[in-house]
Amino acid sequence: MTNTTSERTAIIGGVDTHQDLHTAAVVTLDGAVLGGESFSTTRAGYRAMLRWLRSHGELLRVGVESTGSYGAGITRHLALSGVPVLEVTGPDRAGRRAKGKDDSLDAIAAAEAARTGRRVQVAKDRAGAVEALRVLRTTRKTAVKCRRATLQQLHNTIVAAPEEVRDQVRNLTRMQRLRTCAAWRPDIVGYRDPAVATKLALKYLARRVLDLNDEIAELDRLIAPLVEELAPNLLRLEGVGVANAGELMVAAGENPDRLRCEASFAMMCGACPIPASSGKTQRHRLNRGGNRQANSALHMVVVCRMRTDPRTRAYVERRTREGLSKREVMRCLKRYVAREIYRVITAPPAT
Repeated sequence: MTNTTSERTAIIGGVDTHQDLHTAAVVTLDGAVLGGESFSTTRAGYRAMLRWLRSHGELLRVGVESTGSYGAGITRHLALSGVPVLEVTGPDRAGRRAKGKDDSLDAIAAAEAARTGRRVQVAKDRAGAVEALRVLRTTRKTAVKCRRATLQQLHNTIVAAPEEVRDQVRNLTRMQRLRTCAAWRPDIVGYRDPAVATKLALKYLARRVLDLNDEIAELDRLIAPLVEELAPNLLRLEGVGVANAGELMVAAGENPDRLRCEASFAMMCGACPIPASSGKTQRHRLNRGGNRQANSALHMVVVCRMRTDPRTRAYVERRTREGLSKREVMRCLKRYVAREIYRVITAPPAT
């Protein structure tokens, strides 16, 4: 009799994620806490967590924290098992001040967020080609950052190098300087001499930059055809290139239908206008929240259209005559571009 009643009870789960151990909690639709338990972050632990959650009744949905990092594994496992997953976007600060914080309380708070629909959104599907694109793009971004930092260190080392070393490379172009420094073969026995040590440092820095150049070029050869395969219609839009299209596809995710409307996509990209009226004036301001990388992609599309598209230039001139500043005009254009891109991303694939 107890098992029958338990199976008919509608329940909602919550998961507080960590690197080695996840804590799960179960609440009813009325908010009553049925229990909590910790599980390891392995496939066996994921299966045990799902069995434990379903042992309390009919599992409607699960709220998971950090679905893009520590919670990625359990999110994939629940999605493959047919359980709707909601990403808990932030902590309940009022609840933390009133009740404190630990793993069990955080899991209960995640379940409460999934029950009430506050501070949650549909989690991204991370089991398709868009996730592969995200991983490759993230690796390329870190390689570009490392190359920039290495080039800065190379320049600073040359500026402070002894004269006999600096005179050999000071008038060369960047690539000539890299090839020259990478080809140096200083005597390692004399590394106590500042000139020899500087040549060794410049050789290692130059080789690092050349290796990073090869790595970035190889990643570009993988990313470009993947973006063309995933978003051919997006690349046909004015001002949208491979980099911008890839960033916007990653922001939308494998399941862009989780975005209810184009306004939610614009809000996610930080392009939705925010009221900033003081009572005497009615105006809007740029949204400083959202996905900053997607916002940067929209910004680059707008800049490209302002330079090459006659209709966009005419619009900018008209709005400028009406008294709008350049920031306001670009805000309006980003909102328009976000609407156009949303329609392309969410369009059904052509047969």
